[in-house]
Amino acid sequence: MNVLLVRTSDAQDLPVPARQTPQSSGVDLYAKITDKLVLKRGERILIPTGIRMALPLFYEAQIRSRSGLALNHGVVVLNSPGTVDADYRGELKVLLINHGNEDFEINRGDRIAQMVIARVEFAEFIETDDLPDTERGVGGYGSTGVNAHT
Repeated sequence: MNVLLVRTSDAQDLPVPARQTPQSSGVDLYAKITDKLVLKRGERILIPTGIRMALPLFYEAQIRSRSGLALNHGVVVLNSPGTVDADYRGELKVLLINHGNEDFEINRGDRIAQMVIARVEFAEFIETDDLPDTERGVGGYGSTGVNAHT
């Protein structure tokens, strides 16, 4: 699949999103900031990436945390996975939060998140008076337990 992509005029020096290995599911997104910034503990910030794109109909882009940032620094995408709809044409921005114990420094060009392109099914909702029964039924949070079943 091809996705049309435009780098903003102030992001021409940043890499185009790319996989780090041939079988990676996601591509990295880079921070388009002028000066380094410090993401303080508990703080959240919206960071521009310098890219705009046109996804095909029936696809979305999912913005996800980078595992190393999450594990090593507690820095994650706050609304993970964030959704970019196929009809959005604005600049992609990443909402990060620092859940770590220390402030975290972000510099221009740092890899701050990953993006996965995924197919979306459009559902048509049909209102009814009743739903078919299942083994689980209305059991909600915790209803299936935590131990492995044998």
